[in-house]
Amino acid sequence: MGLGSRWRRWILACLKSASISVLVNGSPTNKFSLERGVRQGDPLSPFLFIIAAEGLSILTKTVIENGLYKGVEIGNNKILVPHLQYADDTIFLGEWSRRNASNLMKLLKCFENV
Repeated sequence: MGLGSRWRRWILACLKSASISVLVNGSPTNKFSLERGVRQGDPLSPFLFIIAAEGLSILTKTVIENGLYKGVEIGNNKILVPHLQYADDTIFLGEWSRRNASNLMKLLKCFENV
């Protein structure tokens, strides 16, 4: 997505610098570092979600351009609509075929791995 190395280091620092403690019978344990992800309610979370959703859109566009997935065409102008995204929901729209469904599953597996 063209994000600079400095910006990526800032985000990584935000994700790796957090530490928490757990209350056990009302007494806090020793602090420990979070190794992965963001905490619930973290103000950075929606921004990171938008970046991930944009990545999914770019991946979907690439798969369509390579002829591996076919979305639906809507209206007289035949506007191609392969997916719709709103908030934290994504709906994929595509041609009903085994090949299309299989390639959609591969697209999602690739996105999960990334």
